[in-house]
Amino acid sequence: METKLKLPSRQATIHEVKDYVMIALGMILYGIGWTVFLLPQDITASGVPGIASIVYFAIGLPVQYVYFTINALLLMLAIWQLGWKFSIKTIFAVIVLTMFLSIIQQFTGDLKLLQDQPFLACVLGACFCGSGIGLAFSSNGSTGGTDIIAAVINKYRDVTLGQVIRITDLIIITSSYFALHDWEKVLYGYVTLFISSFVLDQVVNSARQSVQFFIISDKYEEIGHRINVYPHRGVTVINASGFYTGKEIKMLFILAKKRESGIIFHLIKEIDPHAFVSQSAVIGVYGEGFDRIKGK
Repeated sequence: METKLKLPSRQATIHEVKDYVMIALGMILYGIGWTVFLLPQDITASGVPGIASIVYFAIGLPVQYVYFTINALLLMLAIWQLGWKFSIKTIFAVIVLTMFLSIIQQFTGDLKLLQDQPFLACVLGACFCGSGIGLAFSSNGSTGGTDIIAAVINKYRDVTLGQVIRITDLIIITSSYFALHDWEKVLYGYVTLFISSFVLDQVVNSARQSVQFFIISDKYEEIGHRINVYPHRGVTVINASGFYTGKEIKMLFILAKKRESGIIFHLIKEIDPHAFVSQSAVIGVYGEGFDRIKGK
């Protein structure tokens, strides 16, 4: 019996393309924060960019070469231990960032920003870097580096990803003292790590916020079908009855991303402007289409 190849739907293709565009944008923001604000002030970034920064401070080797080489080795480890699914968007992110590091340095080589204001440069650089990584994470991507090390260790040991990343980043930033011989710069590195982590959490959490809907409408079948098609969310039909009228009704229960709320409200208004709709925020949603269930 001949098996037909199942092609991805148009919406799935658009979603994938959007992911890659957002990852590329995130890497551009990260590259600007790193090379425009942090490197000129001798401030060490975290992760593999931090190692590349230390090598640059010590011997002047351009950061893109060290960054790409270390990540190439780590990506081979990721493919071996974690598989292609984890690695493919990370490979894309590493290639894009490596390319744009050279381009950004060429265009900003003579640009001197905030020369006498290292703290402000530290804050701005951390905001750009945190936003860039957050966009990549929100689009199921990664900048590689310590993320890969953390994922591999987490696979075999009961240590959280955050613990591994924090420990490795602290070691890398502290090591910059041997190249700079300046504890003030090391402290700026710690501040950069803290601010970028905070900005990263804000970007990722805002993208992952979820909401739930309860919808009561005589046209519940049409509304449920439209939500199934786009924004492609599951719909549960609940049998209910009105307490005052005693009338049997159908109520729709939907979980969706916060950014999809406008789409859902628009199609409800289009189908049944008189529908009764309740929307509320939820702390976390785990399962297909949302976050993975977390557990040991």
